[in-house]
Amino acid sequence: MSLAQIATLLVLVAVVVALASEQVRADLVTLTGAGVLCLLGIAQVDDVQTSFASPAILALASLFVMIEALHLTGAIGVLFTWAERLVERIGKRALPVLIGGAGALSGFMNNTPLVVLGTSVLQQTAHRQGWPIRRLLIPLSYATILGGTCTLIGSSTNLLVDEMVRKAGLHGFSLFEMSGVGLAMAAVGAPYLALIAPRLIAVSAGGEEEETVPREMLPFHPVRAFVTLAVLAMVIGGAVGGLPIAIAAFVGAIVLIAARILTPDEAYAAVKPQLLVMIAGMLVIGAAIDRTGLGAMAAQLLSGITERFGPWTALAIIYLTTLILTEFMSHAGAAVLITPIAIGIAQDMGADPRPFAVAVMMAASASFLTPFGYQTNTIVYHAGGYRYGDFVKVGLPLTLLTASAALFAIPYFFPF
Repeated sequence: MSLAQIATLLVLVAVVVALASEQVRADLVTLTGAGVLCLLGIAQVDDVQTSFASPAILALASLFVMIEALHLTGAIGVLFTWAERLVERIGKRALPVLIGGAGALSGFMNNTPLVVLGTSVLQQTAHRQGWPIRRLLIPLSYATILGGTCTLIGSSTNLLVDEMVRKAGLHGFSLFEMSGVGLAMAAVGAPYLALIAPRLIAVSAGGEEEETVPREMLPFHPVRAFVTLAVLAMVIGGAVGGLPIAIAAFVGAIVLIAARILTPDEAYAAVKPQLLVMIAGMLVIGAAIDRTGLGAMAAQLLSGITERFGPWTALAIIYLTTLILTEFMSHAGAAVLITPIAIGIAQDMGADPRPFAVAVMMAASASFLTPFGYQTNTIVYHAGGYRYGDFVKVGLPLTLLTASAALFAIPYFFPF
């Protein structure tokens, strides 16, 4: 290993330990790690600029503006009223319905707006009913992640891997071709999220919960709410149709401001700088991992190990490696790094590369162990005041369950 690789690895370990200790604010931890890498000359100015101007940052900031517009027009109040009526009819059984509904929708639309909106509705419902919100938001994020694995358009990772498979000259995937694998993962994950996961999360913790007392619901303005919902629907439709979610959401936010649904000051107030800065810091660290070749080194090691085993063992190793990388890089970065290696390994073995590509799809999305592997985890981490360890405590059993399901379902639906 080079000195740059050793230094990057040490910074990564220090950041993970600091985040797990919860002694320092998460945004300061990730910024400090990024700053150290910059001072050492490992992370470059371009990495910092790209990270702070990343599509993830733009998409989240724009979506927060759109959700603020829903609040100001009273639309969230209407959603909350519907949720309240469901709760009054069936009690706590409504929670799996609400969270499961979000998971089902995530198979056909981007997870991020679902979780941002779902967080607001669940905060209101939980506050009114006296339920601990901390026991609801991690299951919400994980449910949408599982739902997103069930269709080709349910996750940007699925689309990315499909594109790389096609560029390799292989047959791509249809909309529901991976649904069998995704549903197998959801089938073992859903009961766990509904029955066990909430019990593993303490009612209160030392984290900084963003909205301990939800905001007062504002009067409903039908015309303004209709305009806001129409813009949100166009954003979601554009994202499903292939337009980058960052561009779609940014244009949507600008349209809402131009239409005077909310003022520029209200839009600025809706943006959550602590969350966005924390994400940017992690993106800089992820860029350093790429720049130093740490990720490529792990991939080369993977290729050497899998040569000694049969297809199923190689599939399991690829899944596990992707799973680990996606927790510390971005899920897209892990997919880009591992997909060509997985295809090459399969071809060297004389096996069909498509099951290996599906393994990368599923593992890159199945980020349950840290708040940073997937955007929705980061959103609820901030909103629910979670500790780093909450994700490990809830996510480790879910990771084992879904990995087991995937590793048996993939060869069944995609024979070697």
